[in-house]
Amino acid sequence: MSAEPDYATHLRDTVDRAAPELRAIPENVASHRPAPGKWSIKEIIGHLIDSASHNHQRFVRARWQNDLVFEGYQQDDWVAAQHYQSVPWDELVTLWHTYNRHVARVMALVPYDVAHREHRRHNLDQIAWQTVSADRPATLAYFMSDYVAHLEHHLRQVEERRAAALR
Repeated sequence: MSAEPDYATHLRDTVDRAAPELRAIPENVASHRPAPGKWSIKEIIGHLIDSASHNHQRFVRARWQNDLVFEGYQQDDWVAAQHYQSVPWDELVTLWHTYNRHVARVMALVPYDVAHREHRRHNLDQIAWQTVSADRPATLAYFMSDYVAHLEHHLRQVEERRAAALR
């Protein structure tokens, strides 16, 4: 059996390290919106749960597709529709942590040849966090690594908002 891909290990290690740090954030700080139209920490974590949900399905479906074309979603609408702002903080953190541990398992189980197969047809120019031009080939391994980078980006936002609220 081959070694687990770095992106799967990195995702699991990141969420395992971040979960206790997130749980230490007081509910009132997690609920604070820094400005009108800006997400609270709760809503950022909610967005990351939505991202996990969408990408979990994409990573599984990619095994049987001949392309990397996936449906997008309206992030702000999803966050608003699910009222993450009113969900107990610990419940959100638990769901986020557990779901991402599962996504890391899914990533680790994708066969190497599937993860690294180049696809000329993809829409990572539209749905990836760090996009890939439509005229360049893309791999599922890139998309999974991009998922982890996106998650880390938002965890940095959470830390910035936590620090600002505690000043």
